Amino acid sequence: LSDCLACDSCMTSEEGARVFQQNQKEFFRVLNLNKKCDTSKHKVLAVSICPQSLPYFAAKFNLSVNEAAKRLCGFLKNLGVHYVFDTTIAADFSILESQREFVQRYQRRNQEEHALPMFASACPG
Repeated sequence: LSDCLACDSCMTSEEGARVFQQNQKEFFRVLNLNKKCDTSKHKVLAVSICPQSLPYFAAKFNLSVNEAAKRLCGFLKNLGVHYVFDTTIAADFSILESQREFVQRYQRRNQEEHALPMFASACPG
């Protein structure tokens, strides 16, 4: 949340508190707790990787983007992460939804005064 610009109030204060709790310190605390207890008492750890970060790792370690993704996933699982997700599909759904909304607004442009313009962007944070 330190990078959040609060540009569109996309999160409620309750959601913000939950996201704020998801930090490096908490991540390693849970990893260490999971190592010390029975697997039936483990907290499930899930990590999402945005596709924009993969080229950085690929270039840094002289790998293809696919190889960097595989190695990063393997590294995280080796640490004790249960699930690793790629956020590409979520971005695709967001683009499709924006496209659908734009087409609807464009088709209503002559019937409604506020049909256009439409502004959309990804979170800059």
